[in-house]
Amino acid sequence: MADVNPFESFQEQVDDAAAYLDVDEGMLDRLKNPERILETNLAVEMDDGSIEVFRAYRSQFNGDRGPYKGGIRYHPNVSREEVKALSGWMAYKTATVDIPLGGGKGGIIIDPSDYSESELERVTRAFAKELTPLIGEDRDVPAPDVNTGQREMNWIKDTYETIERTTEPGVITGKDLASGGSEGRVEATGRSTVIAAREAFDYLGEDIADATVAIQGYGNAGWITAKLVEQMGATVVAVSDSSGGIYSEDGFDAVAAKDHKRETGSVVGFHGADEEITNEELLQLDVDLLVPAALENAIDAEIAEGVQADVISEAANGPITPDGDDVLEQKDVLIVPDILANAGGVTVSYFEWVQNRQRFYWDEETVNERLEDIIVEQFDTLVDAYEEHDLPNMRIAAYVVAIERVLTAAEQSGTWP
Repeated sequence: MADVNPFESFQEQVDDAAAYLDVDEGMLDRLKNPERILETNLAVEMDDGSIEVFRAYRSQFNGDRGPYKGGIRYHPNVSREEVKALSGWMAYKTATVDIPLGGGKGGIIIDPSDYSESELERVTRAFAKELTPLIGEDRDVPAPDVNTGQREMNWIKDTYETIERTTEPGVITGKDLASGGSEGRVEATGRSTVIAAREAFDYLGEDIADATVAIQGYGNAGWITAKLVEQMGATVVAVSDSSGGIYSEDGFDAVAAKDHKRETGSVVGFHGADEEITNEELLQLDVDLLVPAALENAIDAEIAEGVQADVISEAANGPITPDGDDVLEQKDVLIVPDILANAGGVTVSYFEWVQNRQRFYWDEETVNERLEDIIVEQFDTLVDAYEEHDLPNMRIAAYVVAIERVLTAAEQSGTWP
């Protein structure tokens, strides 16, 4: 799976949707490529006094509908192609949920577990210094992603504000509440994944309360999905992380499994489950709902052949390859695409940005209600596009809706040298 280029996958998805639209060839090329990319080398002093250099990126994909928006990830596998793809998915994700933002993404090639907190702070602040000329509440608004969180966002905010000699909490989202964060942000990605899945079951005439659920990836998005879907009455029968997975036919306590992971570093070995399984086995379990919540390209054509789930709600970005999509379409699996299913994160980031700009903050109930309204409304928009245009699947429907919205904004702005 590692040989799948995520940017080529992204471009193929745009092409697949554009085939159902009347798009000028030049405009289509613009819709498939970032507007600019920062590639920088961060020379940072380590605790022992040595200097280490880290490669970092920020891709600004499309700003037709508003400031660039997207996370910053810290991972050994970060690459220019991955960041380009993720920034493109973000541009169409914000358009899918119809919030006035564009697409961006950033990353540093680093395994944060190899470094101390003080080293990570220096790396983060070095990147923030390079980002400062590019970001701002009206220009580009980063956020957390894989292996980053409130701590890193607070460091970036402080670095930016110090350099610019200003107070601008809206320069970044995903912050701690005391630094201008939003209620409901931590649970937002998992919450939208579950709301979207519930709507998918309802569309099929079924009740998610009766569903069995398997979740690949038990970080923030995965475990919040598990907790919330349990609250809806569904039964979580399998979860996994990078070390492996656990399975019980009759289900287990998803919160207790998270506690075990917090204590030991993995869900593997959790006493409340009947057996241990591999990630590949989890993806091919006979369940009603499958939630890929790890990294991209988890389900290729070969694994897709063995998928038995009726519904897939994508908590991760790009977890299914285009070839995998083709197989699942033949198997009549209903996929709620990432650019809707996991858009809770960017939607509540938008809410945070709005609150920062107003200096007026909402309670968690208000945040959750407004998030639910958006996900339900846009799921219905996808269904309408899917049925009216007789489209092959929900992913193409999402891209058709999103591309039309970006095209409209671009056309209204016009083209000038």
